[in-house]
Amino acid sequence: MKYLIETYGCQMNKAESAALQQTLHAYNWEETQEIAQADFVIINTCVVRATAENRAWSRIKQLCALKKQKHFYLLITGCLAENQKNSIQTLAPEVDFVLGNFQKNNFEAIVQSIDKRIKTPQFEEKPVYQFSTYHGTRGALQALVPISHGCNNFCTYCIVPYVRGRETARSPESILYELDALAANGVREITLIGQNVNSYQWNDATLNIGFAKLLDMIAEHCKHTAIQRIRFLTSHPKDLSFDIINIMKKHEIIAKHLHLCVQHGSDTILKAMNRHYTSEHYLNLVQLLRKEIPEITLSTDILIGFPGEIEEDVTKTIELMKQAQFIYSFMYYYNPRKGTPAASMPNQIPVATKKERLARIIAVQKELTRTVMQKFIGKKLIVLVEGISKRKKTELLARTEQDIMVCFEGDQSLIGKFCMVDISSISGNTFKGKLLQVLE
Repeated sequence: MKYLIETYGCQMNKAESAALQQTLHAYNWEETQEIAQADFVIINTCVVRATAENRAWSRIKQLCALKKQKHFYLLITGCLAENQKNSIQTLAPEVDFVLGNFQKNNFEAIVQSIDKRIKTPQFEEKPVYQFSTYHGTRGALQALVPISHGCNNFCTYCIVPYVRGRETARSPESILYELDALAANGVREITLIGQNVNSYQWNDATLNIGFAKLLDMIAEHCKHTAIQRIRFLTSHPKDLSFDIINIMKKHEIIAKHLHLCVQHGSDTILKAMNRHYTSEHYLNLVQLLRKEIPEITLSTDILIGFPGEIEEDVTKTIELMKQAQFIYSFMYYYNPRKGTPAASMPNQIPVATKKERLARIIAVQKELTRTVMQKFIGKKLIVLVEGISKRKKTELLARTEQDIMVCFEGDQSLIGKFCMVDISSISGNTFKGKLLQVLE
């Protein structure tokens, strides 16, 4: 039996898809990338933006049409499944299974029912999110490790709290157990993930720890394993503490890169978004990060075209971008999400205006990316070799601590190893470099 998983959206979805794969492999299912060979198709969906939801529904309709020509089981999971779980099979009767975000622990029962050709039992939704025990992918050098789930912030534009629920933390013991398993399977780099990792808080009879303490614990633990690089995301500016920055500075194993979502540069818009910080607070964090960790790079999310936004707000966003010097940004224009406060706010911006403003933001970021990259020319950076360059088979593709890709001449035996590379030039958004030393 063969399966195919298509994953859309965030890193959490990718981690959860990896966990579903582990269950399928335990039942001797084989992965395929060809829909014609698949006996079981799983679509892990996203609804954070209207474009993501439309893309998911378009794919579902394509697969439903294909089911009339070829038999396979079709399962829809992820945030679309959570948000519309009571209507998906009405709108698309060919869908066999719908699993919301709080029902994924029932996935194994579905696999068993397919294997045994028996009717799948009805599932009740769990009130608390159930973390999987393992999120690694076979043969992968990197892994996403969920440490928390859900969000308590309720930004006015965001649907995530409604489809992911309130924040819940994974136990430190479970996290460390997974890290050992990942290391044993050859993983070299991990990314700790959650909708807001900075607000992680675990309390039980023996432990009471926040994210700074957890990060310190994980860094100390990983030093004695194959895992030699740690990243984390997503970080909310209101929860990024000096303690967290100190832990980042303390441990060389923690990558010198931080994704710190600003969303906008205007205090008026930030307040309307319910973000709980000002542009000044954000830029003070940037200044502190650069002071404590000089080699750090920063990336961000920018949401343009929010209701009530005026030209002055766009100008302030561009000014903040230039001061923060982001290495890259995920940029998009606002589109209303049903059920969120911003969807019913007055002064909605015309789509044409949003697109024009977004184009300007993108142009600014392109210049910033080039400017930031040029500062690293002539420097020696530690990289993790990820694979062979697609453009030139004698070159290797690697990633720096700063989350910038590097190509350099080298033997494929270096894949999976950390190396020191001299950065010599830039090609697009990739560095060109020369191998100086293999560090292991």
